[in-house]
Amino acid sequence: MMPSFSRRKILAAGAAGGALTATAAAHAAGVFGNPDLPPQGQMNATAGAFADPGPQNAVMEAQIPAFANPPATDVGGMAQLWSSFSIAPKRVQAGGWARQVTTADFPISTTIAGVNMRLGPGGIRELHWHQQAEWAIMTYGHCRVTAVDQNGHAFVDDVAAGDLWYFPAGLPHSLQGIGPDGCEFVICFDNGAASEDNTLLVTDWFAHTPPEVLAKNFGVPQSAFANIPLQDRWIFQGKEPGPLAADVQAILPDAGPVPNPFTFHLSASTPVKQNSNGMIQLADSTNFKAAITVAAALVTVKPGAMREMHWHPNAAEWQYYIKGKARMTVFNTGPQAATIDFNPGDIGYVPKSFGHYVENTGNEDLVLVAVFRTDKYAEVALADWMAHTPPAMVEQTLNLSAETVAKFARRPQGIVPA
Repeated sequence: MMPSFSRRKILAAGAAGGALTATAAAHAAGVFGNPDLPPQGQMNATAGAFADPGPQNAVMEAQIPAFANPPATDVGGMAQLWSSFSIAPKRVQAGGWARQVTTADFPISTTIAGVNMRLGPGGIRELHWHQQAEWAIMTYGHCRVTAVDQNGHAFVDDVAAGDLWYFPAGLPHSLQGIGPDGCEFVICFDNGAASEDNTLLVTDWFAHTPPEVLAKNFGVPQSAFANIPLQDRWIFQGKEPGPLAADVQAILPDAGPVPNPFTFHLSASTPVKQNSNGMIQLADSTNFKAAITVAAALVTVKPGAMREMHWHPNAAEWQYYIKGKARMTVFNTGPQAATIDFNPGDIGYVPKSFGHYVENTGNEDLVLVAVFRTDKYAEVALADWMAHTPPAMVEQTLNLSAETVAKFARRPQGIVPA
């Protein structure tokens, strides 16, 4: 006698079979650290399939091992998120040098262009201005900065490693290396296509203005301009400046100071988040009032610790790695996920609202500066979101136990332990 099957039993069996198939597929993909079909990563390949006979750039591959052997959780074809000043050619002149990374070299970085510049002792980045705002962080030595605002107020200050400056678009300024060994710094323009070569230089304007016009403008004879430079000076060797107080006395009495200083001591500021794993220091228009288009975070991560999973809802993040070694994974819709290794001098970019985290993979402190084209810094931490969503919603969505969800940190940590 044939067994009888009800429609309900058939549907139930089909559902169970579908669930088993899905479960089997998930297990085939590895579940932990291997979620995709077809499966990703070295764990799924034979030795012969994974081998790379070459040719290879062994030095570059050693610097960024995640490119050659990405985690199995990486998926999709995300645009390149890595660049480096180390692959940018230097323009060298008597007083120093500069190199840059713009959208011409790093297409994804549409919001920020970066310039790495060195001025020797007395080296001068000549009087100039830009069509974009200029934000900078000092990474070495000492520098004297001067500027004038649109109301004729004057500014002069000396800055050291960890200090910032910001000049709004169109405001004229100059820079000079001081002290025993000059300075080095990184400039960020608030336009990814901006170029250090596209600068309005005072020497160019003088050389391309008729002498009689210069005479009328400054109220001196034409002969006074007989020896002006006929080519721009850009970076040239000058005499080391005297005491800061002397320059202050020379320019401020009849001009008055600017309403908000153009410099800020970021590395000396009180961290907004700090624990035994590291700290985050911020500079935006709330505390660095002159910086109306650029916000920044100076991030220090201890060995083995991690900048927690988060994203920025209001701006893309341009990163400059100052010290240590790092590994970052960036997440986007698709799904897409890409992992990159970073070394000092490298540049990273995370588009607005893309999830990401940064691990310290070295044996010393990781220090990086994150720069945003916005007036105010903002971030959303993944753990904070999970901790402040109704627990049942989190448990059902992620198949987590109530005990696990109850252990989530109730406040953003910023930096978390290994």
